[in-house]
Amino acid sequence: MLRSTLTPILTAFPSKAKKPRNYSNTIITAITNPPQPVRQNASMENMLLQQHTPTSAYLHLPFCRKRCHYCDFPIVALGSSSPYGDDDPRIINYIDFLCREIKATSIPSEYKLPLETVFFGGGTPSLVPPRLVSLVMETLDAKFGVCSDAEVSIEMDPGTFDAEKLKDLMKLGVNRVSLGVQAFQEELLRSCGRAHGVQEIHEAIDIVGSCGVENWSVDLISSLPHQKPHMWEQSLSLTIQAKPTHVSVYDLQVEQDTKFASLMASEMLRDAGYEHYEISSYCKSGYQCKHNYTYWINKPFYAFGLGSASYLNGLRFSRPRKLKDYMGYVQNLENGLVNCSQDSKVDAQDIAMDVVMLSLRTARGLDLKSFGKAFGSSTILSLCEVYKPHIQSGHVVCLDEHRREISPEEFSSLLSEGNKINEVLACIRLSDPDGFLLSNELISSLNVLAP
Repeated sequence: MLRSTLTPILTAFPSKAKKPRNYSNTIITAITNPPQPVRQNASMENMLLQQHTPTSAYLHLPFCRKRCHYCDFPIVALGSSSPYGDDDPRIINYIDFLCREIKATSIPSEYKLPLETVFFGGGTPSLVPPRLVSLVMETLDAKFGVCSDAEVSIEMDPGTFDAEKLKDLMKLGVNRVSLGVQAFQEELLRSCGRAHGVQEIHEAIDIVGSCGVENWSVDLISSLPHQKPHMWEQSLSLTIQAKPTHVSVYDLQVEQDTKFASLMASEMLRDAGYEHYEISSYCKSGYQCKHNYTYWINKPFYAFGLGSASYLNGLRFSRPRKLKDYMGYVQNLENGLVNCSQDSKVDAQDIAMDVVMLSLRTARGLDLKSFGKAFGSSTILSLCEVYKPHIQSGHVVCLDEHRREISPEEFSSLLSEGNKINEVLACIRLSDPDGFLLSNELISSLNVLAP
Protein backbone atom coordinates (compact mmCIF):
# COMPACT_ATOMS: atom_id res chain seq x y z
CA MET A 1 0.00 0.00 0.00
CA LEU A 2 1.19 3.52 -0.68
CA ARG A 3 2.24 5.60 2.23
CA SER A 4 2.11 9.01 3.80
CA THR A 5 4.56 10.44 1.26
CA LEU A 6 1.61 10.26 -1.13
CA THR A 7 -1.47 12.43 -1.06
CA PRO A 8 -4.46 10.13 -0.53
CA ILE A 9 -6.06 8.60 2.54
CA LEU A 10 -3.32 8.58 5.12
CA THR A 11 -2.83 12.33 5.03
CA ALA A 12 -6.34 12.61 6.44
CA PHE A 13 -5.66 10.20 9.29
CA PRO A 14 -3.59 11.69 12.12
CA SER A 15 -1.60 9.21 14.16
CA LYS A 16 -3.37 10.28 17.31
CA ALA A 17 -6.62 12.07 18.01
CA LYS A 18 -5.60 15.65 18.64
CA LYS A 19 -7.21 19.03 18.63
CA PRO A 20 -6.66 20.72 15.28
CA ARG A 21 -5.49 24.31 15.13
CA ASN A 22 -6.19 27.19 12.78
CA TYR A 23 -9.37 25.86 11.24
CA SER A 24 -11.37 28.25 9.16
CA ASN A 25 -12.75 30.55 11.88
CA THR A 26 -16.31 30.63 10.59
CA ILE A 27 -16.55 26.83 10.59
CA ILE A 28 -15.12 26.42 14.06
CA THR A 29 -17.28 29.18 15.47
CA ALA A 30 -20.34 27.43 14.11
CA ILE A 31 -19.30 24.09 15.56
CA THR A 32 -18.24 25.30 18.99
CA ASN A 33 -20.59 28.21 19.73
CA PRO A 34 -21.99 27.81 22.27
CA PRO A 35 -19.29 25.39 23.47
CA GLN A 36 -20.52 22.15 24.99
CA PRO A 37 -18.93 18.75 25.56
CA VAL A 38 -19.65 16.27 22.82
CA ARG A 39 -21.09 13.83 25.33
CA GLN A 40 -23.76 16.42 26.14
CA ASN A 41 -24.64 17.04 22.50
CA ALA A 42 -27.59 14.74 21.81
CA SER A 43 -27.33 14.93 18.00
CA MET A 44 -23.62 14.20 18.06
CA GLU A 45 -24.12 11.36 20.52
CA ASN A 46 -26.80 9.85 18.31
CA MET A 47 -24.53 10.01 15.28
CA LEU A 48 -21.78 8.17 17.15
CA LEU A 49 -24.22 5.59 18.48
CA GLN A 50 -25.56 4.92 14.99
CA GLN A 51 -22.09 4.11 13.66
CA HIS A 52 -20.20 2.95 16.74
CA THR A 53 -20.11 -0.78 15.98
CA PRO A 54 -17.16 -1.51 13.66
CA THR A 55 -17.55 -4.10 10.92
CA SER A 56 -14.14 -3.64 9.29
CA ALA A 57 -10.61 -4.63 10.29
CA TYR A 58 -7.23 -3.60 8.88
CA LEU A 59 -4.27 -5.97 9.45
CA HIS A 60 -0.76 -4.66 8.88
CA LEU A 61 1.70 -7.23 7.52
CA PRO A 62 4.92 -5.18 7.34
CA PHE A 63 7.25 -7.49 5.43
CA CYS A 64 8.95 -6.36 2.21
CA ARG A 65 11.88 -7.58 0.18
CA LYS A 66 13.31 -4.04 0.31
CA ARG A 67 12.13 -0.53 1.14
CA CYS A 68 10.92 1.49 -1.85
CA HIS A 69 12.40 4.97 -2.07
CA TYR A 70 9.03 6.72 -1.63
CA CYS A 71 7.85 4.63 1.33
CA ASP A 72 7.99 5.81 4.94
CA PHE A 73 5.58 3.30 6.47
CA PRO A 74 6.67 0.83 9.15
CA ILE A 75 8.09 -2.22 7.40
CA VAL A 76 10.47 -5.10 8.02
CA ALA A 77 12.86 -5.63 5.10
CA LEU A 78 13.51 -9.36 4.64
CA GLY A 79 16.02 -9.08 1.79
CA SER A 80 15.69 -10.25 -1.81
CA SER A 81 15.89 -13.91 -0.77
CA SER A 82 15.28 -15.56 2.57
CA PRO A 83 17.16 -18.73 3.63
CA TYR A 84 14.13 -19.77 5.68
CA GLY A 85 11.58 -20.18 2.89
CA ASP A 86 8.08 -20.30 4.38
CA ASP A 87 9.48 -20.71 7.89
CA ASP A 88 11.06 -17.31 8.38
CA PRO A 89 11.13 -16.82 12.18
CA ARG A 90 10.67 -13.06 11.77
CA ILE A 91 7.32 -13.58 10.07
CA ILE A 92 6.22 -16.39 12.39
CA ASN A 93 7.04 -14.33 15.49
CA TYR A 94 5.24 -11.26 14.17
CA ILE A 95 2.09 -13.23 13.29
CA ASP A 96 2.11 -14.62 16.82
CA PHE A 97 2.14 -11.08 18.27
CA LEU A 98 -0.51 -9.94 15.79
CA CYS A 99 -2.86 -12.74 16.85
CA ARG A 100 -2.12 -12.01 20.50
CA GLU A 101 -3.05 -8.38 19.95
CA ILE A 102 -6.37 -9.37 18.39
CA LYS A 103 -7.15 -11.75 21.26
CA ALA A 104 -6.19 -9.21 23.94
CA THR A 105 -8.25 -6.38 22.46
CA SER A 106 -11.11 -5.44 24.77
CA ILE A 107 -14.43 -5.41 22.93
CA PRO A 108 -17.49 -3.74 24.54
CA SER A 109 -20.45 -6.06 24.88
CA GLU A 110 -22.47 -3.99 22.41
CA TYR A 111 -19.88 -4.62 19.67
CA LYS A 112 -21.52 -7.77 18.38
CA LEU A 113 -21.60 -7.40 14.60
CA PRO A 114 -19.33 -9.71 12.57
CA LEU A 115 -16.72 -8.27 10.21
CA GLU A 116 -17.93 -7.32 6.74
CA THR A 117 -14.52 -6.30 5.39
CA VAL A 118 -10.97 -7.43 6.18
CA PHE A 119 -7.93 -5.78 4.60
CA PHE A 120 -4.38 -7.17 4.73
CA GLY A 121 -2.08 -4.25 3.97
CA GLY A 122 1.64 -3.72 4.25
CA GLY A 123 4.37 -3.93 3.52
CA THR A 124 3.92 -6.80 1.08
CA PRO A 125 1.36 -9.18 2.61
CA SER A 126 1.87 -11.69 -0.22
CA LEU A 127 5.25 -12.53 1.35
CA VAL A 128 3.42 -14.09 4.30
CA PRO A 129 2.72 -17.83 3.83
CA PRO A 130 -1.00 -18.67 3.50
CA ARG A 131 -0.91 -20.93 6.57
CA LEU A 132 0.04 -17.87 8.67
CA VAL A 133 -2.62 -15.72 7.03
CA SER A 134 -5.01 -18.53 7.96
CA LEU A 135 -4.04 -18.14 11.62
CA VAL A 136 -4.95 -14.46 11.48
CA MET A 137 -8.28 -15.15 9.79
CA GLU A 138 -9.10 -17.83 12.37
CA THR A 139 -8.24 -15.43 15.20
CA LEU A 140 -10.44 -12.70 13.72
CA ASP A 141 -13.31 -15.12 13.30
CA ALA A 142 -13.02 -16.36 16.87
CA LYS A 143 -12.89 -12.81 18.25
CA PHE A 144 -15.45 -11.00 16.11
CA GLY A 145 -16.92 -13.41 13.60
CA VAL A 146 -16.45 -12.89 9.87
CA CYS A 147 -19.43 -12.70 7.51
CA SER A 148 -19.63 -15.49 4.95
CA ASP A 149 -19.75 -12.87 2.18
CA ALA A 150 -17.14 -10.54 3.69
CA GLU A 151 -14.84 -8.64 1.36
CA VAL A 152 -11.36 -9.93 2.21
CA SER A 153 -8.62 -7.96 0.45
CA ILE A 154 -4.88 -8.54 0.33
CA GLU A 155 -2.13 -6.44 -1.19
CA MET A 156 0.19 -8.44 -3.43
CA ASP A 157 3.34 -7.42 -5.28
CA PRO A 158 4.43 -8.93 -8.59
CA GLY A 159 7.12 -11.54 -8.11
CA THR A 160 6.03 -12.51 -4.60
CA PHE A 161 3.37 -15.12 -5.38
CA ASP A 162 2.49 -17.89 -7.77
CA ALA A 163 -0.82 -19.52 -8.68
CA GLU A 164 -0.57 -22.05 -5.87
CA LYS A 165 -0.13 -19.36 -3.20
CA LEU A 166 -3.00 -17.28 -4.58
CA LYS A 167 -5.32 -20.31 -4.72
CA ASP A 168 -4.41 -21.15 -1.13
CA LEU A 169 -5.28 -17.61 -0.07
CA MET A 170 -8.58 -17.80 -1.92
CA LYS A 171 -9.44 -20.97 0.00
CA LEU A 172 -9.03 -18.92 3.19
CA GLY A 173 -11.64 -16.43 2.03
CA VAL A 174 -9.48 -13.88 0.20
CA ASN A 175 -11.67 -12.60 -2.64
CA ARG A 176 -10.06 -9.30 -3.58
CA VAL A 177 -6.47 -8.66 -4.69
CA SER A 178 -4.74 -5.28 -4.81
CA LEU A 179 -1.78 -5.61 -7.16
CA GLY A 180 1.07 -3.16 -6.53
CA VAL A 181 2.15 -2.49 -10.12
CA GLN A 182 3.05 1.24 -9.78
CA ALA A 183 4.53 1.54 -13.32
CA PHE A 184 5.08 -0.47 -16.50
CA GLN A 185 8.58 0.85 -17.27
CA GLU A 186 11.74 -0.86 -16.06
CA GLU A 187 13.62 2.40 -15.56
CA LEU A 188 10.86 3.84 -13.37
CA LEU A 189 10.58 0.70 -11.26
CA ARG A 190 14.32 0.77 -10.68
CA SER A 191 14.41 4.49 -9.92
CA CYS A 192 11.80 4.19 -7.18
CA GLY A 193 13.36 1.07 -5.70
CA ARG A 194 10.70 -1.49 -6.57
CA ALA A 195 11.80 -5.12 -6.22
CA HIS A 196 9.89 -6.34 -9.28
CA GLY A 197 10.25 -5.79 -13.02
CA VAL A 198 7.85 -5.46 -15.94
CA GLN A 199 7.97 -9.16 -16.79
CA GLU A 200 6.87 -10.01 -13.26
CA ILE A 201 3.98 -7.58 -13.61
CA HIS A 202 2.65 -9.39 -16.67
CA GLU A 203 3.16 -12.75 -14.96
CA ALA A 204 1.25 -11.55 -11.89
CA ILE A 205 -1.64 -10.29 -14.03
CA ASP A 206 -1.78 -13.67 -15.80
CA ILE A 207 -1.81 -15.49 -12.44
CA VAL A 208 -4.66 -13.37 -11.11
CA GLY A 209 -6.64 -14.09 -14.27
CA SER A 210 -5.90 -17.83 -14.34
CA CYS A 211 -6.95 -18.22 -10.70
CA GLY A 212 -10.33 -16.66 -11.41
CA VAL A 213 -10.03 -13.63 -9.12
CA GLU A 214 -12.98 -11.51 -10.20
CA ASN A 215 -12.42 -8.54 -7.91
CA TRP A 216 -8.92 -7.14 -8.31
CA SER A 217 -7.23 -3.77 -8.41
CA VAL A 218 -4.11 -2.26 -9.97
CA ASP A 219 -2.15 0.40 -8.05
CA LEU A 220 -0.33 3.04 -10.12
CA ILE A 221 1.84 6.01 -9.13
CA SER A 222 1.99 9.22 -11.12
CA SER A 223 4.72 11.87 -10.95
CA LEU A 224 7.52 9.40 -10.32
CA PRO A 225 11.03 10.81 -10.88
CA HIS A 226 11.87 10.78 -14.63
CA GLN A 227 8.31 9.76 -15.53
CA LYS A 228 7.38 11.33 -18.89
CA PRO A 229 3.79 11.92 -20.06
CA HIS A 230 4.05 9.14 -22.65
CA MET A 231 5.20 6.72 -19.93
CA TRP A 232 2.20 7.58 -17.77
CA GLU A 233 -0.12 7.19 -20.74
CA GLN A 234 1.42 3.79 -21.50
CA SER A 235 0.95 2.62 -17.89
CA LEU A 236 -2.70 3.66 -18.00
CA SER A 237 -3.23 1.97 -21.38
CA LEU A 238 -1.64 -1.30 -20.26
CA THR A 239 -3.70 -1.21 -17.06
CA ILE A 240 -6.91 -0.77 -19.05
CA GLN A 241 -5.87 -3.65 -21.34
CA ALA A 242 -5.44 -5.89 -18.27
CA LYS A 243 -9.11 -5.24 -17.36
CA PRO A 244 -8.94 -5.01 -13.57
CA THR A 245 -12.23 -4.19 -11.87
CA HIS A 246 -10.57 -1.41 -9.84
CA VAL A 247 -7.69 1.04 -10.34
CA SER A 248 -6.04 3.21 -7.68
CA VAL A 249 -3.99 6.18 -8.89
CA TYR A 250 -1.71 7.87 -6.37
CA ASP A 251 0.35 11.03 -6.76
CA LEU A 252 3.91 10.97 -5.48
CA GLN A 253 4.22 14.75 -5.60
CA VAL A 254 1.77 17.63 -5.43
CA GLU A 255 2.92 19.79 -8.34
CA GLN A 256 1.59 21.05 -11.65
CA ASP A 257 2.59 17.92 -13.54
CA THR A 258 0.69 15.90 -10.93
CA LYS A 259 -2.54 17.61 -11.96
CA PHE A 260 -1.82 16.86 -15.61
CA ALA A 261 -1.26 13.20 -14.75
CA SER A 262 -4.46 13.09 -12.70
CA LEU A 263 -6.43 14.67 -15.55
CA MET A 264 -5.03 12.13 -18.03
CA ALA A 265 -5.93 9.28 -15.66
CA SER A 266 -9.44 10.60 -15.15
CA GLU A 267 -10.11 10.96 -18.85
CA MET A 268 -8.61 7.63 -19.94
CA LEU A 269 -10.13 5.55 -17.15
CA ARG A 270 -13.58 7.10 -17.38
CA ASP A 271 -13.54 6.62 -21.17
CA ALA A 272 -12.74 2.95 -20.49
CA GLY A 273 -15.85 2.57 -18.34
CA TYR A 274 -14.41 3.13 -14.86
CA GLU A 275 -16.38 5.14 -12.33
CA HIS A 276 -14.34 7.81 -10.56
CA TYR A 277 -15.87 7.22 -7.14
CA GLU A 278 -13.11 8.71 -4.97
CA ILE A 279 -10.25 11.10 -5.70
CA SER A 280 -7.67 8.31 -6.11
CA SER A 281 -10.02 5.41 -6.93
CA TYR A 282 -11.75 4.12 -10.06
CA CYS A 283 -13.87 1.01 -10.47
CA LYS A 284 -16.15 -0.88 -12.77
CA SER A 285 -19.80 -0.81 -11.73
CA GLY A 286 -20.30 -2.66 -8.45
CA TYR A 287 -16.59 -2.98 -7.62
CA GLN A 288 -15.94 -0.16 -5.17
CA CYS A 289 -13.52 -1.22 -2.45
CA LYS A 290 -15.93 -1.74 0.43
CA HIS A 291 -13.18 -1.61 3.01
CA ASN A 292 -11.73 1.69 1.83
CA TYR A 293 -15.20 3.16 1.58
CA THR A 294 -15.44 2.60 5.32
CA TYR A 295 -12.71 5.23 5.65
CA TRP A 296 -14.33 7.70 3.25
CA ILE A 297 -17.66 7.73 5.08
CA ASN A 298 -15.89 8.00 8.45
CA LYS A 299 -17.16 4.71 9.87
CA PRO A 300 -15.28 3.12 12.75
CA PHE A 301 -12.87 0.27 12.14
CA TYR A 302 -10.47 -1.99 13.97
CA ALA A 303 -6.77 -2.02 13.14
CA PHE A 304 -4.07 -4.43 14.26
CA GLY A 305 -0.35 -4.64 13.73
CA LEU A 306 2.76 -2.52 13.54
CA GLY A 307 1.98 1.20 13.08
CA SER A 308 -1.70 0.64 12.31
CA ALA A 309 -4.35 3.15 13.40
CA SER A 310 -7.85 2.19 14.51
CA TYR A 311 -10.88 4.48 14.69
CA LEU A 312 -13.33 3.65 17.46
CA ASN A 313 -15.91 5.84 19.23
CA GLY A 314 -14.68 8.92 17.40
CA LEU A 315 -11.05 8.45 18.43
CA ARG A 316 -8.03 7.32 16.39
CA PHE A 317 -5.39 5.24 18.11
CA SER A 318 -2.01 4.32 16.60
CA ARG A 319 0.18 1.37 17.46
CA PRO A 320 3.97 1.80 17.74
CA ARG A 321 5.91 1.98 14.46
CA LYS A 322 9.01 0.13 15.70
CA LEU A 323 8.84 -3.65 15.99
CA LYS A 324 10.33 -3.86 19.48
CA ASP A 325 7.97 -1.17 20.75
CA TYR A 326 5.01 -2.91 19.11
CA MET A 327 5.82 -6.18 20.84
CA GLY A 328 6.02 -4.33 24.14
CA TYR A 329 2.66 -2.73 23.39
CA VAL A 330 1.06 -6.16 22.83
CA GLN A 331 2.49 -7.46 26.10
CA ASN A 332 1.16 -4.39 27.93
CA LEU A 333 -2.21 -4.87 26.24
CA GLU A 334 -2.34 -8.45 27.51
CA ASN A 335 -1.54 -7.20 31.00
CA GLY A 336 -4.29 -4.58 30.92
CA LEU A 337 -1.87 -1.65 30.84
CA VAL A 338 -3.05 -0.02 27.59
CA ASN A 339 -5.90 2.49 27.32
CA CYS A 340 -6.70 2.71 23.61
CA SER A 341 -9.37 5.35 24.16
CA GLN A 342 -6.84 7.81 25.65
CA ASP A 343 -9.69 10.12 26.72
CA SER A 344 -13.39 9.49 27.13
CA LYS A 345 -14.27 12.78 25.45
CA VAL A 346 -14.53 13.22 21.69
CA ASP A 347 -13.74 16.58 20.13
CA ALA A 348 -16.63 17.80 17.95
CA GLN A 349 -14.19 19.80 15.82
CA ASP A 350 -12.18 16.68 15.00
CA ILE A 351 -15.28 14.72 14.06
CA ALA A 352 -16.76 17.52 11.95
CA MET A 353 -13.58 18.22 10.03
CA ASP A 354 -12.98 14.50 9.43
CA VAL A 355 -16.49 14.14 8.04
CA VAL A 356 -16.06 17.11 5.69
CA MET A 357 -12.58 16.19 4.48
CA LEU A 358 -13.28 12.53 3.89
CA SER A 359 -16.72 13.04 2.33
CA LEU A 360 -15.39 15.55 -0.18
CA ARG A 361 -12.92 12.94 -1.41
CA THR A 362 -15.85 10.93 -2.80
CA ALA A 363 -18.02 11.46 -5.84
CA ARG A 364 -21.06 11.25 -3.61
CA GLY A 365 -19.86 14.20 -1.54
CA LEU A 366 -20.99 15.56 1.83
CA ASP A 367 -24.53 14.80 3.01
CA LEU A 368 -25.52 18.17 4.45
CA LYS A 369 -28.78 16.97 5.99
CA SER A 370 -27.14 14.46 8.35
CA PHE A 371 -24.17 16.79 8.87
CA GLY A 372 -26.51 19.62 9.89
CA LYS A 373 -28.37 17.38 12.33
CA ALA A 374 -25.12 16.46 14.02
CA PHE A 375 -23.38 19.84 14.05
CA GLY A 376 -26.11 22.44 13.61
CA SER A 377 -27.65 24.37 10.72
CA SER A 378 -25.31 27.32 11.30
CA THR A 379 -22.42 25.06 10.29
CA ILE A 380 -24.07 24.47 6.91
CA LEU A 381 -24.34 28.21 6.33
CA SER A 382 -20.67 28.63 7.25
CA LEU A 383 -19.65 25.89 4.82
CA CYS A 384 -21.63 27.58 2.08
CA GLU A 385 -19.93 30.91 2.75
CA VAL A 386 -16.47 29.33 2.67
CA TYR A 387 -17.17 27.47 -0.57
CA LYS A 388 -19.15 30.19 -2.31
CA PRO A 389 -16.29 31.28 -4.63
CA HIS A 390 -15.54 27.64 -5.50
CA ILE A 391 -19.20 27.03 -6.29
CA GLN A 392 -19.16 30.05 -8.56
CA SER A 393 -16.05 28.74 -10.32
CA GLY A 394 -17.56 25.28 -10.77
CA HIS A 395 -15.07 23.41 -8.58
CA VAL A 396 -17.74 22.64 -5.97
CA VAL A 397 -21.17 21.35 -7.03
CA CYS A 398 -24.41 21.73 -5.05
CA LEU A 399 -27.21 19.15 -5.22
CA ASP A 400 -30.75 18.98 -3.86
CA GLU A 401 -32.32 15.89 -2.27
CA HIS A 402 -33.08 14.45 -5.73
CA ARG A 403 -29.41 14.86 -6.75
CA ARG A 404 -30.41 17.69 -9.07
CA GLU A 405 -27.57 20.12 -9.64
CA ILE A 406 -28.19 23.57 -8.26
CA SER A 407 -26.76 26.33 -10.44
CA PRO A 408 -24.37 28.92 -8.96
CA GLU A 409 -27.04 31.57 -9.52
CA GLU A 410 -29.68 29.56 -7.66
CA PHE A 411 -27.19 28.86 -4.89
CA SER A 412 -26.44 32.58 -4.44
CA SER A 413 -30.14 33.34 -4.31
CA LEU A 414 -30.76 30.67 -1.67
CA LEU A 415 -27.78 31.81 0.38
CA SER A 416 -29.09 35.36 0.43
CA GLU A 417 -32.31 34.09 1.99
CA GLY A 418 -30.48 32.63 4.99
CA ASN A 419 -32.07 29.42 6.28
CA LYS A 420 -33.75 28.81 2.92
CA ILE A 421 -30.56 27.12 1.77
CA ASN A 422 -30.84 24.55 4.55
CA GLU A 423 -34.24 23.53 3.17
CA VAL A 424 -33.09 23.04 -0.42
CA LEU A 425 -29.40 22.14 -0.36
CA ALA A 426 -28.83 18.45 0.40
CA CYS A 427 -25.26 17.77 -0.70
CA ILE A 428 -22.05 19.37 -1.89
CA ARG A 429 -19.31 17.56 -3.79
CA LEU A 430 -16.21 18.37 -5.80
CA SER A 431 -16.68 18.48 -9.57
CA ASP A 432 -14.96 15.84 -11.68
CA PRO A 433 -12.30 16.36 -12.90
CA ASP A 434 -11.79 20.07 -12.11
CA GLY A 435 -12.74 19.97 -8.44
CA PHE A 436 -10.89 16.71 -7.80
CA LEU A 437 -7.76 18.22 -9.38
CA LEU A 438 -7.87 21.00 -6.78
CA SER A 439 -8.98 18.73 -3.95
CA ASN A 440 -6.02 19.47 -1.67
CA GLU A 441 -6.55 23.21 -1.95
CA LEU A 442 -10.32 23.00 -1.54
CA ILE A 443 -10.19 20.68 1.44
CA SER A 444 -7.34 22.53 3.12
CA SER A 445 -9.40 25.74 2.98
CA LEU A 446 -11.31 24.22 5.89
CA ASN A 447 -8.44 22.64 7.75
CA VAL A 448 -5.07 24.34 7.66
CA LEU A 449 -2.80 23.01 10.37
CA ALA A 450 -0.10 25.23 11.77
CA PRO A 451 3.44 24.17 10.85
